[in-house]
Amino acid sequence: MSRKTVIYWRLSNLYFWFFALLGSLLPYWSLYLEGRGFSYLQIATLMATIQLTKIVAPSVWGWLGDRTGLRVRLVRFGAVIGSLCFAGVFLEPDFYGLLLVMLLFTFFWNAILPLYEVITLRVLGDRKERYGRIRLWGSVGFIGGVAIIGGVLELVPITSLPWLLLPVFAGIAISAFLVPSERGEKKTPAPRGSLKAIVSHPAVVAFFAMNFLLQVSHGAYYTFFSIHLEQFGYSKLSIGLLWSLGVVAEIGLFLVMHRITRYFSVRQIAIGALLLTMIRWILIAEVTDVVLVLIFAQLLHAASYGALHVISVQYVQGFFGQHHHGQGQALYSGLTFGAGGAVGAWLSGFLVEGFSTSIAFWGGAIAMVFAIGITWRWLRPPPESTTT
Repeated sequence: MSRKTVIYWRLSNLYFWFFALLGSLLPYWSLYLEGRGFSYLQIATLMATIQLTKIVAPSVWGWLGDRTGLRVRLVRFGAVIGSLCFAGVFLEPDFYGLLLVMLLFTFFWNAILPLYEVITLRVLGDRKERYGRIRLWGSVGFIGGVAIIGGVLELVPITSLPWLLLPVFAGIAISAFLVPSERGEKKTPAPRGSLKAIVSHPAVVAFFAMNFLLQVSHGAYYTFFSIHLEQFGYSKLSIGLLWSLGVVAEIGLFLVMHRITRYFSVRQIAIGALLLTMIRWILIAEVTDVVLVLIFAQLLHAASYGALHVISVQYVQGFFGQHHHGQGQALYSGLTFGAGGAVGAWLSGFLVEGFSTSIAFWGGAIAMVFAIGITWRWLRPPPESTTT
């Protein structure tokens, strides 16, 4: 086996296990919390911690990585300590105890991916075109985690979920120690005041507002989609397969996105994807009992995550440049996935507690109306975008 092949598999390994944990946790954790007897608002709060720590974790760990250059060691530290923090779940704590466990676990867990993205790109060097093939294994891991855990939960009670996650945590910890070592180079200083000029640019403000509202709209999906489906009689395996379908659609979009960007501008892609996302939430809210419609709605994940994520990567690279790329990535993760995801989870909790899961998805559709308006009025292509 050649050295390049070895590096390829060692880099792919952690992506596989990291997203396998996400696929094992995200679709079923709300069902586990419901099985523990927590209220819908408590479930929303606990699920929000997964996004909440993304507000600070990427910035803190990214700053440490830039300052020390020891990103590989930080990834290993985050993998091991995060796993140990999650072990607090086995004590079956009450709401506030579990909230503390989730905050600690996700603070270290959310440190891994941003650091690892930098490591991967640095190891690849001039072969960055191989990134897609490596990152693809993350999607494979997610699908595998969803399907396997969903199948097992058909045979064992939902309260067994933490035990089922142990092999996945072991995979993350082991793969973190297989990560190729890097040189430990530090980031060169950036021009003074340049970051402030970037984040105050109207197009950048619109970009963050669009993505913030996009993640707010996903609050009901990431928090209550599984519970919503269970209320309509879907089995845990069916729920898992529907989650996986969204990721399959996302992979398909990634494979053809370079062709789409040849014919449509960033603004056109964004508006189209936001419109499809709004339609997706309405279909889930109103036509959940029609399987074919629900399958179509899940295929729209290619638009609501895949397309918008691709153009968001272009934005961060184009506007923030070499000196501020790490900070731009941290802001993108923190302000959108972090703050937007947490706000969306909490708001959906209030809507479900007061009305129903369907109303929560309607709330997501309304958030998309505002996002479309902002995008239509203010979004412009990034400086280095190849689209116009």
